[in-house]
Amino acid sequence: MPEKIDRNLSLELVRVTEAAAMAAARLMGRGDKEAADGAAVQAMRIALSSVGMDGTVVIGEGEKDQAPMLYIGEKIGTGEPPKVDIAVDPIDGTRLLAGGLPNAISVVALAEEGSLYDSPGIFYMNKIAVGPAAKGKIDLNQSVEWNIKSVAQAKKMDINELTVVILERPRHEQLIREVREAGARIKLITDGDVAGSIMTALEGTGVDMLMGIGGSPEAVISACALKCIGGDMQCRLYPRDDAEKQNAAKMGADLNKLFTINDLAKGENIFVSLTGITNGELVDGVKYHENGLETHSLVMRSKSGTVRDVRARHRLDKLMAFSEIEFMRHHS
Repeated sequence: MPEKIDRNLSLELVRVTEAAAMAAARLMGRGDKEAADGAAVQAMRIALSSVGMDGTVVIGEGEKDQAPMLYIGEKIGTGEPPKVDIAVDPIDGTRLLAGGLPNAISVVALAEEGSLYDSPGIFYMNKIAVGPAAKGKIDLNQSVEWNIKSVAQAKKMDINELTVVILERPRHEQLIREVREAGARIKLITDGDVAGSIMTALEGTGVDMLMGIGGSPEAVISACALKCIGGDMQCRLYPRDDAEKQNAAKMGADLNKLFTINDLAKGENIFVSLTGITNGELVDGVKYHENGLETHSLVMRSKSGTVRDVRARHRLDKLMAFSEIEFMRHHS
C-alpha cells in the first residue's frame, strides 16, 4: 500500500514552479535553450529539496549520465514521509522561451509512490486529450473524424466551432488533413504539449481537444493535471524507428496497448503546480517591476478537484538575501 499523502502538498509545490519560472524568465528571447533550461532545473531542484517529503524523480531530465540534476531516480525532498513520485518539466517549451514565444510554463506533478507510468525507452506517444465535458467520449481506436464528432456532440458544439490543438510537425500532415476534412478548427503549436493538453480542460482558452504525437513524459504530466481538473486522455506508445521498436520488445512493452488516463496516473492523490514563464492561454508569464516580479500559477489537487489560481508578487531584494537561487544576474 502506498503511503497516504495527508496534507495538501500542492501549495508547497507552487514555490517550486515559481522559482523555476523566475530563474528561467530572465533568459526569455535570448535564444539560448541550454542556459534557460539549466537555470530552471537548478532553481527547481533547490526549491524541491526543502519540501517535506521523501521523493523520487520518476520523470525528469533524463538518465543520470546525461542529466546532473533532476535525473530519473534522484531522491529529492527532506526525506521525511510521505514517499512520493515526482514528475518534473522545468520548462515545457524551451524553444518557446528561447524565442520569446507564448505558452512556456514550468510544471511539476507529485503522486503516491508507484502511481506514475514510466515509459520503457520509448519517448513518444500518440495522444488525445479533452476536458471534463468530453470525458469518456474519446477513443484512440476510432478515426480522427469519429473523435471530433463525439467531442463536438458532448460539448454541444458544431464541428466547425471545435478547436483541436496539434504540434506543428511533419509527422502530423496526415492528422491535420483529417481534422480539416472533418471540418474542425486547428490551433498549431510549435512546442509545449503539456500546456496544450491542459488548455483543453480549462474554460476560456478556446481549445477543445489535443491530438497527435508528443513526448511520453509530457503525456504523464498532462494526465496528472487532467485528472485533477476532471478531463480525459488516451495514449499509445509510438516508436519512431526500428531501434525503439526492438527496445520496446526487449522491455516487454505492448505497442498496441491503449493507455487510459488512469494507466498514466493511477494515484488518487495527485498534486500539480504550473507557473507561466511567457504569457499564454493558460497563465500569464513572469512580469518584471522596478523592485521585483510577478508570477501567475495554477495549483491543483485531484482528491478535492480544487484548482487554485495563484498570483504572487516577489521582492528580489528580499529573495536574494536568503535564497541560493539566482533570480537575477549580478552585474560586476
